[in-house]
Amino acid sequence: MLIVFEVVVAAGADPDSLLSEEVLQETQAQIMTVGDATAVGFSGVQPDPKGRELRLIACAPRDAAFVQRRLEASAAAQSFRRHEVEA
Repeated sequence: MLIVFEVVVAAGADPDSLLSEEVLQETQAQIMTVGDATAVGFSGVQPDPKGRELRLIACAPRDAAFVQRRLEASAAAQSFRRHEVEA
């Protein structure tokens, strides 16, 4: 199982600043565009109906709480939803 965060990037924010390099290295989390996620086999991923920029962040369940806290503190994340998906 993977935890996938569907993140709406704040207007004018750099999507690469959602998580620091340190967090990415510690958790092995993967940040993807909708196109990237579809290309690696995630099904049902749709662009935001309001045209906002989305990123999907996949991580192991053991790292999900840590990643969630970082997203809550990130000025680049306008909002996010958490999903559990079978790997």
